[in-house]
Amino acid sequence: MTEKKTLVELKAKIDDIDEVREKILKLNAKFVGKFRQIDTYFDVPKGRLKLREVEGNPSAQLIYYERENVAVPKKSEVFILEISKPEEFKEKTEKILEIKSVVEKIREIYFYKGTKIHLDSVKKLGFFIEFEKETSLSEIEETKKFLKKLMEKLEIKPQNLMKSSYGELILNANG
Repeated sequence: MTEKKTLVELKAKIDDIDEVREKILKLNAKFVGKFRQIDTYFDVPKGRLKLREVEGNPSAQLIYYERENVAVPKKSEVFILEISKPEEFKEKTEKILEIKSVVEKIREIYFYKGTKIHLDSVKKLGFFIEFEKETSLSEIEETKKFLKKLMEKLEIKPQNLMKSSYGELILNANG
């Protein structure tokens, strides 16, 4: 199964994950679940490519995405391919592409007014919040405004917004 999506998304560093979780729950956001994820980022000439493995799930997702490296709500073009044999796939892919970084995290997912909210505890990096809202090309600006309002509701400071992926942040932390 494959899917292509246009998203508006943002990521911000947070200090107190428990405090932010309380604010999310006060919005009556629906708790979807808590997952341990390992994202293996591959070195590609354009965009970002990662294999996402979720503990307890026999399949994985190969996720390719392109987005600007800016610290504001931004448009992201995402292509997702379901991988039924992730270990075999990773073994073959490593022969073709170099692994850039590996990110381990615990992700809590909430759903609020069509927006996925991720609370992430990322090994070696700390705590983050992400918003992802699927949108059409004609509604990108409206969606950016919605996410900015959600930031305000959750008291996420604009100076805490991140422009890089976790894969790049890990590289910088290790470098």
